[in-house]
Amino acid sequence: MPSIVLRITQPFFDIGRFTMLMSSAFMSLREMGTYWQNFQIQLVRIGIDSIPIVALAAAFSGAVTTVQTAYQLVSPLIPPRIIGAVVVPSLTMELGAVVTGFILSGRVGARIAAELGTMRVTEQIDALEAMGLNSIGYLIVPRVLAGIVMLPVLYVAACLVGIVGGIVSAELTGVVSTGEFIQGAREHWNFFGPYFGLIKAFVFGFLITAVSCYIGYYTKGGADGVGRSTTRAAVMSCVLILVADLILAILLL
Repeated sequence: MPSIVLRITQPFFDIGRFTMLMSSAFMSLREMGTYWQNFQIQLVRIGIDSIPIVALAAAFSGAVTTVQTAYQLVSPLIPPRIIGAVVVPSLTMELGAVVTGFILSGRVGARIAAELGTMRVTEQIDALEAMGLNSIGYLIVPRVLAGIVMLPVLYVAACLVGIVGGIVSAELTGVVSTGEFIQGAREHWNFFGPYFGLIKAFVFGFLITAVSCYIGYYTKGGADGVGRSTTRAAVMSCVLILVADLILAILLL
């Protein structure tokens, strides 16, 4: 019976502790000057180092979307340029942000949880606090801010690479010319699409880094606990991305 009660109350406990942790983190923003160098390091690790894998995934996403769209548009009454009108909004409104978020969940979220979890079980966080450093401000704030800043940048890069990948695949397969692809995209361009994608990128960047920091910061159980935290951070980040994607779509579209 106590175990059942614990399982029921654990999500509420996690939500409360996560809220308190993020409140402490944002209160530490006034000390950002002290952690500026750490923030710059996280910008590189979260953003710059992730560009190759994000670009690769975006290129194939754009290519696959183009080929599948061409496969569905078999009617001679539908002009081929409609392919561009489908692929570009799909990338800017959905695939660009979601694919980037999923990649960072596995690459960045798991790494953050492993780093902080290892520091927790080896008592390095306790050592930082013993030296008078604010461990939340030093470890969590730079990572969360770097995620919020860099994921929109990666989203823009993913959209650009994805569109290029779609154009290249269209040319190679002969389904539509580059001129027709661009013409279709321009005729049906929606200015809200990129803004919507950027909003999702900001939210996803916060969720991935904040949740991973929370899970890693409160890791316990030695090396086995670090492994569990790493897996949990990646899985939770992906689930929250899907939930946030639906909520944002309902609220903003």
